[in-house]
Amino acid sequence: MSSIEDFRVKIREWLHTHLTGDFADLRGRGGPGREHEAFAERLAWERHMAAAGWTCVGWPKKYGGRGATLEQQIAFHEEYALADGPTRVNHIGEQLLGPTLIAFGTPAQRERFLPPIVAAEELWCQGYSEPDAGSDLAGVRTRAERDGDEWVVIGQKIWTSLAHASDWCFVIARTEPGSLRHQGLSYLLVPLGQPGVEIRPITQLTGTSEFNEVFFDGARTAASHVVGAPGEGWKVAMATLGFERGVSTLGQQVGFRRELEAIIQRAKQNGAASDPLIRDRIARAWSGLEIIRFNALRMLEGIAGGAPGPEASIGKIFWATWHRELGELAMDVCGTEGMLTTGYPYELTDFQRLFLFSRSDTIYAGSNEIQRNIIAERVLGLPKESSVTARPGA
Repeated sequence: MSSIEDFRVKIREWLHTHLTGDFADLRGRGGPGREHEAFAERLAWERHMAAAGWTCVGWPKKYGGRGATLEQQIAFHEEYALADGPTRVNHIGEQLLGPTLIAFGTPAQRERFLPPIVAAEELWCQGYSEPDAGSDLAGVRTRAERDGDEWVVIGQKIWTSLAHASDWCFVIARTEPGSLRHQGLSYLLVPLGQPGVEIRPITQLTGTSEFNEVFFDGARTAASHVVGAPGEGWKVAMATLGFERGVSTLGQQVGFRRELEAIIQRAKQNGAASDPLIRDRIARAWSGLEIIRFNALRMLEGIAGGAPGPEASIGKIFWATWHRELGELAMDVCGTEGMLTTGYPYELTDFQRLFLFSRSDTIYAGSNEIQRNIIAERVLGLPKESSVTARPGA
C-alpha cells in the first residue's frame, strides 16, 4: 500500500476501535443546528483523541501536531467523516486560531496558546461580526484602549458560534481612535470568563442556540495578546478566514453526500423521483457536489504554501449556495409532509433542519455578496467600486 493508504487504514482502524463503549453513542452527534447534542461527551471524546495524538494533525510537530502532509490531512478528515465521528467541538481553535498563531503569532503566544488547543483544554470562538458590521468586517465599532499592560475592550459581537461554551475569543477591535475601515484594527485574544463579558444565546430557526451575542464592557486582556502588530489586524483576520476554507471542508463534503443520498432515497420511497424536474435537480446536485470536491482540492494548494489567498472565496460561495439549494430540494422532495414537525413543541426532522440551517450558509463566514466582491477585485483584478456605492467589505 502507498503511504497515504497506510495512513487511511491507521486512522480508520483507530476510529473503529475507539468509537465504542462510552463513545459509541456519539456517532453522528452534533453539527449545524445540533451543536447542543452531547456537548460534554463530545468534549471528552476530543480529549481522548488528543491523548492519542489525533488532534491538530496538520500542525507542525514542534507545535504539538502530527506534521501530516496535505494528502494525509485530507485522508484524516474524510475517514473521520466516513466513520460518522461526532462533530468536533474544538474546530475554531484547531482550524482557525491555531494556524493563524503559527503564521503570525510570537513565540510566547504559540507557547501559551497552542498546547491547550492541542489538548482540547481551552475552547475558542471568533469575535468578528457586529450588529452593524456583519460581512462588513472593516466597519467594526468594538474598540480596545491601552491601559498600562492591558487592553480594555468595549463593544458588541454577534453570531458568535459556541461563545457560551468557549474559554477565549479572538476579537477584531479598533485600537486607533479616528481610524477608518481596514486601518487601525487589531487582532486581540480575549478571555471570556471575566467581569465585563456577557454572553447571550440567540434562538435560531432550528430552535437551537449555537450562535450568541457577546458584550464587552471593560473586559481586559494582556497587552501581549495582540496577534501581529497593533493596527495591522486586518491582514491577520483575512488569513484566519482563509484558513477557515481549509482542509476540514473535505470532511464536510462527506456529510453533504450523506444528505444527498438520504434525499435520493426519500424521493424513491415517496414517488418524487418520478417527477422529471426533481430528477434533474438531483442530477445537478450530484454534479455540484463533485465540483465542490475538485474545487476544494485545487484551492488547498494555496493553503499548503502558507496563508491562503482570496481564491478561497470561490469554494465558499459555491458550496454555500449548493447546500442552501440542497435544503430547498429536500423540502420539495418531502412535499406537504415537510410542513409537519415530528413532535411537540418543535422537534424537526433531519430534512427540516437541513433546510432551515442552510439558509445561513450564504451569510456566515462572509456573505455571497462579499465573496463576489473579493473574487472580482482580488482574484480577477476588476476595478473596485467607488467609495460612494461600494458594498461593505469591498
